[in-house]
Amino acid sequence: MKKKKVNLRELKPKSAEVHTHDDGHNHGHSDSSSFGTYIPAIISFTMLIIGIGLDYFDISFFKDWVRIAWYGIAYLPVGFPVIKEGWKSIIRGNFFTEFLLMSIATIGAFAIGEYPEGVAVMLFYAVGELFQNAAVNRAKGNIKALLDVRPKEATVFRDNDYINVSPEEVTIGEKIQVRVGEKIPLDGVLLSDKASLNTAALTGESKPDSLLKESKVYAGSINLESVIEIKVTNTFEDSSIARILDLVQNATARKSKTELFIRQFARIYTPIVVFLAIGVTFLPYFFVDDYVFQNWLYRALIFLVISCPCALVISIPLGYFGGLGAASRNGILFKGASFLDAMTKINTLVMDKTGTVTKGVFKIKEIKAIGWEESQFIKYLIAMEEQSTHPVAKAIMEYKENGDDYDAKEVSEIAGKGLKGIINGKTVLVGNKALMIDNDITIPNETDSLVESIVLVSIDHTFAGYVVIADELKEDAKETITELHNVGVKNIMMLSGDKDSITQQVAKELNIEKAKGGLLPEDKLNEVETLKQNPENKVAFIGDGINDAPVLAASNVGIAMGGLGSDVAIETADVIIQTDQPSKVVRAIKISRSTRKIVWQNIILAFGVKAIVLILGAGGLATMWEAVFADVGVALLAILNAIRLQRMNWS
Repeated sequence: MKKKKVNLRELKPKSAEVHTHDDGHNHGHSDSSSFGTYIPAIISFTMLIIGIGLDYFDISFFKDWVRIAWYGIAYLPVGFPVIKEGWKSIIRGNFFTEFLLMSIATIGAFAIGEYPEGVAVMLFYAVGELFQNAAVNRAKGNIKALLDVRPKEATVFRDNDYINVSPEEVTIGEKIQVRVGEKIPLDGVLLSDKASLNTAALTGESKPDSLLKESKVYAGSINLESVIEIKVTNTFEDSSIARILDLVQNATARKSKTELFIRQFARIYTPIVVFLAIGVTFLPYFFVDDYVFQNWLYRALIFLVISCPCALVISIPLGYFGGLGAASRNGILFKGASFLDAMTKINTLVMDKTGTVTKGVFKIKEIKAIGWEESQFIKYLIAMEEQSTHPVAKAIMEYKENGDDYDAKEVSEIAGKGLKGIINGKTVLVGNKALMIDNDITIPNETDSLVESIVLVSIDHTFAGYVVIADELKEDAKETITELHNVGVKNIMMLSGDKDSITQQVAKELNIEKAKGGLLPEDKLNEVETLKQNPENKVAFIGDGINDAPVLAASNVGIAMGGLGSDVAIETADVIIQTDQPSKVVRAIKISRSTRKIVWQNIILAFGVKAIVLILGAGGLATMWEAVFADVGVALLAILNAIRLQRMNWS
């Protein structure tokens, strides 16, 4: 899959946009946080209140054309932008928008002499739009916060001196310096002995991350302690923060089925209501004896105001947007609202072992020396493993201490079996059972019962002992399996490329009933495809996003663990857990379900209230005030409900 390049200059914060419908328009307010945006509404409101006061006290001069002119001027600040947008929509071929509905309804109110109501309806509509914009901007807050972590400059070492340049000008392999409190501008490898970093913007974790020399560091992290030096490994546009920003920016482009349905429904629903309103105006003439055109026109205008689909069209996308923002705040990236929906249906979870529920870092679990002092035995073993880059060798090297080290000579690697060399004039073998058998070394039977990986050692043609190497479980692995069962994911399966005996042991420890080990990537893919053949199974796969890329792509929802440093995870997975915590998968499910619940609450609220007031309006039992509530009021209630996602806690 071709990786998308990201230009961060295109990702800079834009002025707060209002909700945009599929017809390409917006509601015309560029920055709802600016006081200037509210001035037209304030002018209209002031003039409306004064006008109503003059009407109430029956002031003599406030009659005829003076009254019409007063309310007309009060109408223009809020009405003209809406009429203008309605006209633009008509020119673009989109006739049935809320702008047209509100324009017809309010101008119609003026036509039948209901001037205060005409101004009031448009004023409340405009104020509602302002509140909606503010709510949208608030929902965007968590995501926009990511934009603020983009580093502005990098201190790079050139010509024997450190100079400040734009991060985009730094090339791979250059050395950069980051002072205390500064953001790391580019991905790289730590050259300093240690560092303490705040990675909250990337991982959602507030706990500082302590790293040692040669550890990977990511752009957007904040240096907390001493000055550090870093060797750059990725260009600015390929940095972790750039990829995350691109993902979050584009997440809302993938609309959920619910959202798409509502938008399509609104396109059909709006023209139907317009024709129904025409019917409400003229059809009673043929059936009602005391037909009065003005009364039925008023009912039709109310009908039009109520019919505005604004509450649905804004509150539902806002609900999903709130879910995406809440997830990103918790260190979980969904690639689109459609995956929020898909996550709610997951009932089968397949997981990799290494790097998913285990740390993927080997540790020495047991040292057994036979005929040798343990300290001497370890020195022989370390002298040999110093010649290897295998992950097991790295685990053994952690036992190296300062002091007299042995020197290994003539070390050769025997493919698939281990190492052979000379130490202190003695032939030393370090490796697996096959290596020992090939060299006629007798191995004690106790090694056959060991499930974990073992390293066997022979010194001077005699078996000298073994070391047991094991991968550690992540701290929250057991809790994750329990919580998954609690949220209704009953069918959990572990698939691993590691030995089947080790896989079964880990599965038993975690209370996972189904597990298979010794699998190649294509074997894992076949297992998932078999599960998917049952249409009742909605399968999510959790893996490291590299070897498991085919399975991530094939499952209903692909989840990448620790995807920050993995290009394949970023490209292939649908959901990315920015930390290595499997428990975040449970949180992702909870956030998805909360989001879907709120979206459906909004749908029921909007349809329910509109249906009731539409019927009352057609029967002459509702005024323009009820109509305003059914439109703007319901939209605001739905928005307030949606932004609850920003305050929820799923821990």
